[in-house]
Amino acid sequence: MRILIEEQPYEATNDILEVVGELGPTITVGGKVSVGYVGYYYNTSIKDCVFILPKVLLNEEGMVFGNHSPEKIVHLEDKENPLKDEERKFIYNLSVWIYRAISVFKERHPESKIVLYERMAQIGYGMRRFSNTFLDVLLSLEQFNRDNQDFFFFVIKNQHSGNNKINWTKTITHSQAFLQNGTPVYMNPVNKRRQVNFDEELMVIYFSILNYIHNEYGFPFDTECHYDLINEHQFLSYLNGMGKSRLQEIKYKYFSDKALELWELCYAFFDKARQIVVNTRQKEYLLVKSFEIVFEDVIDELLGGRNDELPTELQEQPDGKRVDHLYRYKSLIEADDEKVYYIGDSKYYKRNTPIGKEALYKQFTYARNVIQWNLDLFLDKEKLKEQKAERNTGTNILRDEITEGYNIIPNFFISAKQKDLQMHSDIEWVDRENRDFTSRQFDNRLFDRDTLLVCHYDVNFLYVVSLYGRKNEGLKAIWRDKVKAQFREEIISFIESRFEFSVLEPKDGDLISAVNRNFKLLNGKIYHPSDSNNLLILALDKDSKYQFANLQLISDIEDDFYVYEYHLGLDPDSVKKDIEYQLWEMPVSMAAEDDVVAKSEDVDAVRQEKYKKYKNPSVLFGIYKDDAHLKWILKNKKYNVRFDKRVGAVKRTRQVTSAEYLVLYEFRNEKNYTVYKLGNKHYIWDAEKMKETGYEIKDGGDANKYYLYEILCETTELGKIDFNSILEKPRDVFRKSGMSEDDVKGTPIYVYKNELDNPLK
Repeated sequence: MRILIEEQPYEATNDILEVVGELGPTITVGGKVSVGYVGYYYNTSIKDCVFILPKVLLNEEGMVFGNHSPEKIVHLEDKENPLKDEERKFIYNLSVWIYRAISVFKERHPESKIVLYERMAQIGYGMRRFSNTFLDVLLSLEQFNRDNQDFFFFVIKNQHSGNNKINWTKTITHSQAFLQNGTPVYMNPVNKRRQVNFDEELMVIYFSILNYIHNEYGFPFDTECHYDLINEHQFLSYLNGMGKSRLQEIKYKYFSDKALELWELCYAFFDKARQIVVNTRQKEYLLVKSFEIVFEDVIDELLGGRNDELPTELQEQPDGKRVDHLYRYKSLIEADDEKVYYIGDSKYYKRNTPIGKEALYKQFTYARNVIQWNLDLFLDKEKLKEQKAERNTGTNILRDEITEGYNIIPNFFISAKQKDLQMHSDIEWVDRENRDFTSRQFDNRLFDRDTLLVCHYDVNFLYVVSLYGRKNEGLKAIWRDKVKAQFREEIISFIESRFEFSVLEPKDGDLISAVNRNFKLLNGKIYHPSDSNNLLILALDKDSKYQFANLQLISDIEDDFYVYEYHLGLDPDSVKKDIEYQLWEMPVSMAAEDDVVAKSEDVDAVRQEKYKKYKNPSVLFGIYKDDAHLKWILKNKKYNVRFDKRVGAVKRTRQVTSAEYLVLYEFRNEKNYTVYKLGNKHYIWDAEKMKETGYEIKDGGDANKYYLYEILCETTELGKIDFNSILEKPRDVFRKSGMSEDDVKGTPIYVYKNELDNPLK
């Protein structure tokens, strides 16, 4: 067997030219030879088969399986070939799956011009060649089954004829008779069936092999089998050597040409190194000129939605672009119904080939077209009604009228990877730096129609090709459901690494009024889920350059909204269900109060307290530099953190806004500390405002902004604090970034309350 790699440039040696001569290869200016096919063919000039592997097996250095040069593995059976046994086994298996994939593609697209096909050669005794490929054996086994149905019928009929006739001579001689009413009765009559039937045993082995390759590789097995087949567990023993041994024991029991031919085929299956004789009067090949089209069909069959469930204008878009893969699935925000379209594009590249600008532009355009199509439906009620009736689907409206925000469009590239010899059913991020892409008009606006995100994932090439080749609808459905869920989870994980999410609830219960009052601040940052009555989703970019703006925004909307922690993918209403208060409920102890105003104030206080308890609070560890600094803090009952470009500045918005405790300690003496409870109100002051309160601003600090907390009272709720165990890890990060020791100790540190060694009970 000879191995070539698709599009790999080989030196134009006589040996290579002889191998590829029948395909009409391309010879480049530099004297290189490459073949633009994937598949299998038999080369009559070298009397051997040639398998052309897909280029996805090459890594970024152009090596096969990570460390083999393509030129070194051309002669698979050469003693100097560096491939290991498990790598050879992989090639044998891959050859079958590639054959099956191309065959299935040919069945699905009989009009396609990219498949070059000629029926595989037959076993025979005319012109002969020798081969030991596993693919040859499997194809020959399948062909024998199709061409010899008369032979099977003859053997079965001959074996079973007269089986039920009693041999009276042997019965009378070897059995004891019992008299019943004067008539002899024989309890164990002897029939004419032979005790060992070697023809039947060969048939059992053969049909067991066909059953195995049907289950394992998807080859058709539609023959009526009149035998009890070898069970799955025992057949493994046959594969491990018992098959060869048993066939050798019964080999000389056969005399007909057909029986001998069948024995040869069965033996070759169990011993792939066995040379078998095949007819070469016909050339054999099954090749594809553009395997990227086959790979696209593989992914679309396994992952894409059914054509009758998808609007034609979304697949074949009006601007002439065609979406590779499109399906409806759960929104990234709401986890119930299939509410949005997922847009995918398959890329058949060499491993770690970067996405080109043209492909990226097209992918963003696909999403824009989907949004526009959706808006057209929204603006044309009759068209929307027709669409729902035809497709029996939900409204799938992307734009929210209350906030004018747009739902997130899941968008991804999917490419093939085979970095090891295993099958993996999961998808993975591509293992390189550029694996996600963003197109936007405005910064820090996720819910804007011009903010589009694309992720790039890999699938295991061997797994998807084998799943496609099996044609097993049940297995495909299981994988489809699994991968759709995994895509959703992976895209959510990616977006949450970029954005911090919160649920907003209007404090006065009037969502529209609260949105209108803060529309300019929140435009493009909020979205109202269709299934949520009175809640909004807020997304803020985690990039440090937006840190101050995000804190300013939270501070500005706190008068109108409660802000809860939220994780993308959850039902927003589930957040509200977890909150320990209800807007319309009033504590029983307050129901007897006569003063309505007092009652209202008490209810609001209870709500505020439970709101704080629901939030995942953080603890701020902050210093005071000297006695003057401490005096300012205690006098104004405020503590501030700066926002500037120094290393170690606060990075996480939620930790800053949810700080509920302040551990205030002396700069050079951590043992001298006091714990304070912080209020709900936050302030953002400039340097001028800080000076008015007596705060000392050093030279160069007039441009700084300050985020201030309201100090309520001292507390012992945190218990004794072990500074070393809590602060050492973040401080190590600061040190590694190059900060001086004074800056390390002076930088404010936020720790979630549940991360303390002595959390609140």
